[in-house]
Amino acid sequence: MEDIAKPEALLDKLAEQLKALLTERSIDQPLMVGIHTGGVWIANALHQRLSLKEPLSTLDISFYRDDFSRIGMNPQVKPSKLPSQIDDQHIILVDDVLHTGRTIRAAMNEIFDYGRPASITLVCLVERSGREIPIQADIVGQRLHLDDNQHIKLTGPEPLEFVIK
Repeated sequence: MEDIAKPEALLDKLAEQLKALLTERSIDQPLMVGIHTGGVWIANALHQRLSLKEPLSTLDISFYRDDFSRIGMNPQVKPSKLPSQIDDQHIILVDDVLHTGRTIRAAMNEIFDYGRPASITLVCLVERSGREIPIQADIVGQRLHLDDNQHIKLTGPEPLEFVIK
C-alpha cells in the first residue's frame, strides 16, 4: 500500500495550487462548493485558507446519483446550499476522494440545474485509480494507485484522517 500524506499537509498543498491557478486565470471571487460530506470538510478548510469572500456552498448529490434506484435513499440526506444565481460564476468544486468520477458527474448535473457557470475547477484531496467516467481533477493533493478491492475514506471533520480498507 502507498504512503498517504496527512490531510493537513495536503490541504496546504491544495491551497497553494489553487491560489496560483486563480491568479493565473484572473478569478478573484470564485464560488466554492463542497460535496457532502468529506468535500464540505475540505472546502471549509480551503475557504478559510484562501479567505474567500463568497459564502461556502454545499451540495448533497444523493438525488443525482446514477445508482439511486439500486441503493435507495440515503438516510442522511442533507440540503444543498447554492446561491439562487450561479450563471457566469467561477465555481471551485471540492471533493475528498475522486475515484470513479460518478460523484463529480452527479454534482455537475446538480450545479447545471441551478444555472450555467462560467467555469468549474475541480479540486480533490486524493485522486485514486479506477475511473469509470472521463473526469479528472484540476488540482489534486495526492494521487494513489490502490487495488480494486481497497477503498479510501476521509473521516472527520476534527481531526481529518484517512482510513484505507
